[in-house]
Amino acid sequence: MKKRKYLIYLTILVTLLITTGCGKKIEVKNGSKVAVSMKDNKFTATEYYEKIKENNISILIDMIDHSLFDKKYKSDTDEKKYIDDQINQIKSYYGQDENTYKSVLQQYFGVETEDELRNKLSLEYKRNKAVEDYVKKEISDNEIKKYYDENIMGQVSASHILITVDVKEDASSEEKEKADQEAKQTAKNIIKELNEGKKFASLAKKYSKDSTTATNGGNLGYFDIDSMTEEFANAVKSLKKDEYTKEPIKTEYGYHIILKTGEKDKPKLSKVKDDIKEKIKTKKLDETKELHYEALKKIREKNKIKWNDDSLKKAYNEYMDKLIDNAKKNS
Repeated sequence: MKKRKYLIYLTILVTLLITTGCGKKIEVKNGSKVAVSMKDNKFTATEYYEKIKENNISILIDMIDHSLFDKKYKSDTDEKKYIDDQINQIKSYYGQDENTYKSVLQQYFGVETEDELRNKLSLEYKRNKAVEDYVKKEISDNEIKKYYDENIMGQVSASHILITVDVKEDASSEEKEKADQEAKQTAKNIIKELNEGKKFASLAKKYSKDSTTATNGGNLGYFDIDSMTEEFANAVKSLKKDEYTKEPIKTEYGYHIILKTGEKDKPKLSKVKDDIKEKIKTKKLDETKELHYEALKKIREKNKIKWNDDSLKKAYNEYMDKLIDNAKKNS
């Protein structure tokens, strides 16, 4: 924003005036150094500071976080890719027109140039890394063991019959609903044939729309349970060996009838502990949006930041509380 850039320029000017005095004796007004003089007035650094500190607390937070994270999280190819992807996405939304792009930078990101945006995105990337590291560090051994007991299993093997919902993209909602119900009913009819003793492999060859597995009786082979969609994975978890689903399982691909054909022993906890921590971390951050800001507060507290100005501390706490409240509302 132009206002922010103005404030940054003025901050630099104030610093230069105070530290160098432009070779002149520093003026003092009411016990404070004069930063800018006019014909009929003089403005001190203290007056300027009092005016901007509460309304521009985010600038100070950025300075604090740069100090905390720039050395710990060195810029690398992953960060560059993250920044490039973000900028390319912005440009794809708003086109390649230079004036429109500049307006978007000013209005939505509060910066004047792409270099300033890159710096902003760099800090965002480092904050995300810091939050992820903090959340993973706070995960207890009990949480890891619980996740291991409830969610980790060995590779499973299964076969499936897929019935797709065949409808044109421009179909009406009524047409889409009708096609969905027809596919679901077809799947139910296949389950009925299984209940009557028909062979799963034969029905897969006859009905399945999954061309890569239909000719092989629907055989998917062994796979990690997490590699499947959530609905498919949950269905397989609930099945015993040689048992099939008694109701069609709907995923983004259509309706499935699933037969579980095997399961290997689950890996030892020590071998999957890091992977479990990563999954728990991701789940926590996805389900509790405010955790991102709460973690940043905790990180700053651990670094023993001392607030020498009570009004600045108050502005900081109010700013963070607002971010946390907004994140809760958007969860």
